[in-house]
Amino acid sequence: MSALDLSSIAGLHPTFDAERQLLVLSLDHGKANEVGTEQLGALDLLCDLLEADNRVRCLCTTSRRVSKRGTPIFIAGANVTERGDWDDTRIKAHVIRQRALMRRVRRLPVFSIVVATGVTLGWGAEYLLTADYVLATTVASFALPETGLGILPGARGTAELAHRVGPAQALRLGCLGESVDAVEAHRIGLVQEVVADLDVGLSRVQAMAEALRRRSPTAVAAYKDALLDGLGQPEDVRLAREAAAYEFTVDTGEAAIGRGAFAQIRAGQSPAWGPRRRT
Repeated sequence: MSALDLSSIAGLHPTFDAERQLLVLSLDHGKANEVGTEQLGALDLLCDLLEADNRVRCLCTTSRRVSKRGTPIFIAGANVTERGDWDDTRIKAHVIRQRALMRRVRRLPVFSIVVATGVTLGWGAEYLLTADYVLATTVASFALPETGLGILPGARGTAELAHRVGPAQALRLGCLGESVDAVEAHRIGLVQEVVADLDVGLSRVQAMAEALRRRSPTAVAAYKDALLDGLGQPEDVRLAREAAAYEFTVDTGEAAIGRGAFAQIRAGQSPAWGPRRRT
């Protein structure tokens, strides 16, 4: 099998652990990992890659970036500087693009993890909402400063944050712009685990990738699709989506593989699952 071609997303500083089927993006660009047009293009190409290539089962986004003052940085927001001479029409189109891209990242058929360490502002905090699981180091901090700039979190932050933390906490973060540390972010549900440092976080990611590698890629993708499709829907819609996803795993033969290899699976081994297919 040929090596995974990562040249199109080189600006995201990717590394691929083929054994674990784990793709790690180590952001390191601009003054403070701010996200602009160039990074949006790379993320679009990342989605093309992950939607088409079965070899990646787990995606991790993180950063080892440190400011000149020694402050760790995950993503310090959007690249506002590049918009200096843009008119209102171009700005609106740019944010529409961001919103659509964030939705696309959220729906990738892989398990997506963020390990946030240091400053996580605006677009960076919204990016957490694309992840299936978020780890934060003890030095991480999170804030949505947009309303203080005369705008609002427009890359799904307004639309999705309340689903993650509840309306009261979403209003607190979005209206007041308060910064919260890792412990508070964990308490309100913005992140799912707090880890001592980035290396501990990446070790946890590797363990999660190992667990994913033993599971059916089709079943994992179907579960994720059904769960996300059902959010906010009536019970009958959620159950119908679950039924369709379950039957898809049967129709694709993954259920038969699982039944036939039950003893092997119980022993902690992985059967030869089929290629990932989408419902």
